[in-house]
Amino acid sequence: MSTQPDHFKTDGQGNAYAGDHLLVELWDASNLTDAALIESTLDAAARHAGATVLHSYYHPFGEGQGVSGVTVLAESHISIHTWPERGYAAIDVFMCGDCDPNLTIPAIREAFRPARVETRQFKRGIQQAMLMQSVA
Repeated sequence: MSTQPDHFKTDGQGNAYAGDHLLVELWDASNLTDAALIESTLDAAARHAGATVLHSYYHPFGEGQGVSGVTVLAESHISIHTWPERGYAAIDVFMCGDCDPNLTIPAIREAFRPARVETRQFKRGIQQAMLMQSVA
């Protein structure tokens, strides 16, 4: 067993888990074709949440088309896939350690100006989840 810190989190009940995974859906959003804006927004959002940006890559699919990309963090990642023709974006924010993925939301709202934001948050790597998986 390693003596290096594993950056697991602990919830209010004392359960250790790998990190918080926030699924973010943007509806009626704008700026979904601008790869440079998307990259700078998600990199800044990651830093605001306390994360360390290691590398980013964002791929535009062509004039007026969507963008897919990822910002790799020391604490995990942020990824996005956009459908500008529908005003929709799907964003994953997975962070371990002392980072709070919810702190990315203000920057995301400001840059993409969605009419609606839906979020779901999951604890990844929690013992209870592993028990449920072994039963299934």
